[in-house]
Amino acid sequence: MATVAERGRVETLDPKARKAIWGAFVGFFIDMFDVYLPVVVLAPAIIYFISPQLSASSTAIVTGLIFASTLVGRPLGALIFGRYADTIGRKRTTIISVTGFGVATLLMALMPGYEQWGIFSVAVFILLRFIDGIFIGDEYTSASPLAMEYTPKEKRGLYAGLIQSGFPLAFVAISLLTLLMLSVAPADGLDSPYVQWGWRIPFFIGAALAFAVAIYYKFFVDESELFESSGGGGSPLRTLFSGDNLKNFLQVFVLMSGFWLSLNTVSAILPGLLGSEVGLSGSETTITLIIAFLALFFGFIGTGALSQRTGRRTLLMALGGLMTVVGTFLYYILINTNPDSFTLVVLLTTVIVFIVASNWGMATSYINERFQTGIRASGFGLGYSVAVILPSFYAFYQAGLANVMPFKYTVLPLLVIGGLLILGGAAWGPETKDVDFAESGKPSTDDQ
Repeated sequence: MATVAERGRVETLDPKARKAIWGAFVGFFIDMFDVYLPVVVLAPAIIYFISPQLSASSTAIVTGLIFASTLVGRPLGALIFGRYADTIGRKRTTIISVTGFGVATLLMALMPGYEQWGIFSVAVFILLRFIDGIFIGDEYTSASPLAMEYTPKEKRGLYAGLIQSGFPLAFVAISLLTLLMLSVAPADGLDSPYVQWGWRIPFFIGAALAFAVAIYYKFFVDESELFESSGGGGSPLRTLFSGDNLKNFLQVFVLMSGFWLSLNTVSAILPGLLGSEVGLSGSETTITLIIAFLALFFGFIGTGALSQRTGRRTLLMALGGLMTVVGTFLYYILINTNPDSFTLVVLLTTVIVFIVASNWGMATSYINERFQTGIRASGFGLGYSVAVILPSFYAFYQAGLANVMPFKYTVLPLLVIGGLLILGGAAWGPETKDVDFAESGKPSTDDQ
């Protein structure tokens, strides 16, 4: 049994650790806030950037390119800046990243539209989103390892879940901000207030938040002491893609492919199904998703903390199996639910989102625990980001599945595959909750 002194050491969080964790949480919040800007905020104002003669299908393609450009940029950012985070330091690289996507977001807020620049306006906007994605890919690549290297291993799961909870909070915040802006500046045609200037306000806010985080890291967050004592130098990428490290990376890639594919079923596909199949209005869909993602905020923290008791591997396997069976079954019921049963729709949506996405509460802790200090940022950033590429083509997979089943059910096989990848990826890897960064920073490759 732990002594009082030992329990005190476990419960007390070093001030440097507290600042690093807070910085990673806020940085990730702003990261996800920035990701959702074109998805949530720009959707009612997309006509500002496109020709009024553009067909619905072409408009959908443009919207998809705006979103996908950020996703493509993220792995590139992890590749470029992960190396720097492992050589020049986590802190300096984080400052570069948040400043970079703050500038990119500010430039987007100032963009002229189709009436001024023609098709060139949306082309520049997509380019800025791509550059933005590169810097976003750098933010968590640098800030999360810095926070984890300061966190005591007994609390790593809890604080990793807290950092990741910036994702659902960002979705809720930006949804509420968009609803507020639409009430102040309605969107009703090209010349309406929201289309002309209302959408810019959340972009300005996103840029200001990024600059504030850069200042915070500059003056209040210290470089990782573990990195300063044992990291830096060498060739992190060469080390990452060789020997046991390559095996670790491939295992993380499989696991995270399941994370991203299953997440797309609730973050990208579900909102459309709530409208087209369940029959909710736009405001009802937004309210439903806000409630679901508020619950997910607590799910991330709870899952992270629980993994400290059960073990990451055990809980990941359990959640993978749960989403494969129970999550898919409930999703089927939701798709066929009457919109008059709004309370039931909200309840089903909340439970589905919770089951499918709460595993993300372990992403930061687990991936950082899979790589030693000298390659941790590269391993975390690339393991987290590269796996997003294949799942990003979910719409094409749905189109293929639609040849053998009704389109509304094509989301279900994707969820099953995502759950099985998580189950298999977790089973392939070791237990990591007891990895001691200070001793070796490198978990055993043997399953436990």
